[in-house]
Amino acid sequence: MLIRFRHLAVITTFALLACGLAGCGTINEKIAAGVSDSIPHWVGGLPRDAPPRPGTAKYDEFMKERERKRLEPAPAKDEAAKPSAASSGLDAVH
Repeated sequence: MLIRFRHLAVITTFALLACGLAGCGTINEKIAAGVSDSIPHWVGGLPRDAPPRPGTAKYDEFMKERERKRLEPAPAKDEAAKPSAASSGLDAVH
């Protein structure tokens, strides 16, 4: 069967349209966001410790927890961890 130039042009046009449509991730940003969230980390998706997306219930909980931790007083410095002045230096050689 002879392939005519017109058939080749139609097939090429449809192939280019299909590739363009498949490669466009901005057609619907909700679909793009959902698909990108489902990609595993080892393939190049979001890391496990990434915060949730803004506008979700989990994001509100994350921000409340973050604010609670920010307002929490800093832990007291442990005085026992510091070396004493009497046991260091030349005084310790006696």
